[in-house]
Amino acid sequence: MRHNKKGTHLGRTTSHKKALMRNMVANLFEHKSIKTTDAKAKEVRRYAEKLITYAKKGSMHHRRLAFKFLQNKEAVKTLFGEIGPACAERPGGYTRIIKLGFRKGDAAAISMLELVDFSTYTAEKRAKKKEENIKKKENIKKKENVEKKEASA
Repeated sequence: MRHNKKGTHLGRTTSHKKALMRNMVANLFEHKSIKTTDAKAKEVRRYAEKLITYAKKGSMHHRRLAFKFLQNKEAVKTLFGEIGPACAERPGGYTRIIKLGFRKGDAAAISMLELVDFSTYTAEKRAKKKEENIKKKENIKKKENVEKKEASA
């Protein structure tokens, strides 16, 4: 039975998983988004959300707790300097997982894990959709104009 066994093991030893999570969370805070497998993204999200909540509180105690996990001064500075204040009004849900498809080599499901308040991928996607819609409308108007000219001639 799996009583009190939270999280997935990801096929790694405890120390390897801990190091992986530290690295991935630090990279998430540094780059604001990372590309990884679905299982890893879901697991990293647990740690990232907890650390962002620490950053919102912002006390020295919470800074030390964050450093205890991350063991990376630059990541802690970014977390408490940029990310914490940006997420101050948000009541939770600081990260977003976007499914990207499957990896070519082993067909593993790939996702992008990003910080919601620093979202670049979704903003680019929305801008691209708007441009496509504008182009479609322009093409429709051009076709209507051509049809009117042909009908009048």
